[in-house]
Amino acid sequence: MTTTPALHTVLGSGPAGTTLARELVRRGHPVRLVDRSGSGPAIEGVERYAADVATPDGARAAVAGAAVVYHCVNVGYHLQVEVMPKIQEAVLGAAEREGARLVVLDTLYPYGETRGAVMTEDSPWNATTRKGRMRAELDARYLAAHREGRLSVVLGRSADFVGPGVLSSTLGGAVFPAALTGQPVPALGDIDLPHSYTYIGDVAAGLATLGEHPEGDGRVWHLPTAPARTTRQVLALVEERIGRPLELTVIAEPRPFGPFDEAFMAEYTEMFYQHTEAQIVDSSAIEREFGLTPTPLEESVDATLGWYGELLAAHH
Repeated sequence: MTTTPALHTVLGSGPAGTTLARELVRRGHPVRLVDRSGSGPAIEGVERYAADVATPDGARAAVAGAAVVYHCVNVGYHLQVEVMPKIQEAVLGAAEREGARLVVLDTLYPYGETRGAVMTEDSPWNATTRKGRMRAELDARYLAAHREGRLSVVLGRSADFVGPGVLSSTLGGAVFPAALTGQPVPALGDIDLPHSYTYIGDVAAGLATLGEHPEGDGRVWHLPTAPARTTRQVLALVEERIGRPLELTVIAEPRPFGPFDEAFMAEYTEMFYQHTEAQIVDSSAIEREFGLTPTPLEESVDATLGWYGELLAAHH
């Protein structure tokens, strides 16, 4: 008698959710990819599904039949403090009712300002910003739900994303198209400080691994992240590959530039400390425990430049 493989449901079809859906298919899992429209390019092995997971009914419909649920939903910066807690409540309730395990894609925000100290899973949660405190409160609730035995929960924290499909990261749509077309490239804050970037493929591999290993539940893990380099060193890798110097526009304090419009920057101002102190993520715990290795930054930059090159060519 053959058993049907268990359904893995991914909530959120941004770069992380979409890359994760492909990774889960590659690992042999049936996958449902949920967003509000249910539309988008067909991905082999993935069922696209429309639901609003900020509502209890939408979340229940989205996770019906799932053994593992991955929460990769994000919302506009200006909506986060209001909307993310509603999504959490709906998704926690739905996953608990379904008896599903919950894997949450998380940020570094709960740590707050570190004065450049290396961030490990044991670092204190010192957030003072609105968005940082909100994320810390959500995480405390996730871990409490696990401790109380309501459902099994695990959190995977990522540094700033880089990689194919990543548009709205500090190392995304503002940097690569400008670099490839000879436009000014925005450089936020002090680019001579070490700054960790997590490759989007490693975000997906880390979350999929947590989804397959319940023994990791009940705690925070840092997703596999290459050793930090200064942002200037990362931009130098881009220069080497395109064969010409970048014209950098240093944005020393928050102001609108390129894709970062006024509305975004008004909300991002409180988080700008991430560019005025070192951001160093240690992911050795997940590497040791599950044998994962982060993608070298050189390969991440190559893959990202390739993807953006194709994107730009398609628009001409």
